[in-house]
Amino acid sequence: MKFLRKFLDKQKKHFIKEGKFERLFPLYEAIDIFLFTPDKITKDSLHIRDVIDMKRLMMVVIYALIPSVLMALYNTGYQVNLVLSKIANVAYEGWRAKLILFLGIGFDPSNILANIVHGALYFLPVYLVTIIIGGFWEVLFAIVRKHEINEGLLVTSLLFPMILPSTIPLWQVAIGISFGVVVGKEIFGGVGMNILNPALVGRVFLFFAYPAYISGNSVWVAVDGVSKATPLAELSDSALKLSVSLKDAFLGVIPGSMGETSTLACIIGAIILIVTGVASWKIMVSVLAGMVTLSLMFNLIGSSTNPMFGVSPLWHLVIGGFAFGTVFMATDPVSSAITEKGKYVYGFLIGSLVVLIRVINPAFPEGVMLAILFGNIFSPIIDYFFVNANIKRRILRNGSQ
Repeated sequence: MKFLRKFLDKQKKHFIKEGKFERLFPLYEAIDIFLFTPDKITKDSLHIRDVIDMKRLMMVVIYALIPSVLMALYNTGYQVNLVLSKIANVAYEGWRAKLILFLGIGFDPSNILANIVHGALYFLPVYLVTIIIGGFWEVLFAIVRKHEINEGLLVTSLLFPMILPSTIPLWQVAIGISFGVVVGKEIFGGVGMNILNPALVGRVFLFFAYPAYISGNSVWVAVDGVSKATPLAELSDSALKLSVSLKDAFLGVIPGSMGETSTLACIIGAIILIVTGVASWKIMVSVLAGMVTLSLMFNLIGSSTNPMFGVSPLWHLVIGGFAFGTVFMATDPVSSAITEKGKYVYGFLIGSLVVLIRVINPAFPEGVMLAILFGNIFSPIIDYFFVNANIKRRILRNGSQ
């Protein structure tokens, strides 16, 4: 590391003011800060300091995402290997199949390593396209605006592949992350200025622009000609019964977006985020409360034509992207509510909307994505009311003294 430190220090003269690569200084600074602690430390008492900086905050989120990433690799490969082991003469070709055969790993769904390696062949290309294209836009806007490159891209680039199906074409990944970064964040002024979660903005754009590639039964298993519905899609169809157990849904060995199927992995991530103080437990608990309240209400009402009315809160928790959205998306410190009481209202709104969309609109069984974006839009209004209420209370209290 000393060699790398000396090399970066030697190159710095080319990137500072009047250097031949002056315009690329944000890129140099991003690499330097990512690898080493900044040499500029705030000491003045006039500054407000916290126990955690942006770099460490983003790294904690990445650590919390590791269990979900591992499950993304395992389950993606497991779903493919499961199909290949059960259906004879199924067409499965391409570079992934050839590489698996070359490595001699095989397609055994009971082999953990085979599932992880096979899943990585789907996840890693999506992740690499996301980090490269997303990084391009981050660097471009940083150079044009002459500001530093923020570490927020590291989290966005990891969240985005997690909420996509394994069959997503890479060119759509490039378009989706471009839309998410540029329209969802940069046009608002960059990190800290955006009102919507960039990863979700990219996902919702792909959903409405290319619905055939991101929804339906054929997108969840990466084998041509094989169709397999998600549990939510099964529940919304009265003619079908669930093909998965509650245990499988909790562990995450079910069809779905690559990284959001495992509730267990999300709970582990939630514990890490709450213990470190990076994410708000108030938002997580209130999202859960909103979901439980409205789902129990629909359970009491019942319906002879809509089976979604009878889905229990426990099933709402373990299927779809509810757990992942609650832990990693709804708690985004930039786009969520920041007032303490506002966090409860914000979270309850999202949890209620998830169930409302899932139950009332069976044609669109998953409601987490739209519910969180809707909550993002209303979070400034929620904070506005609570801030004004606090101001009025202080004025009244000071006036009575």
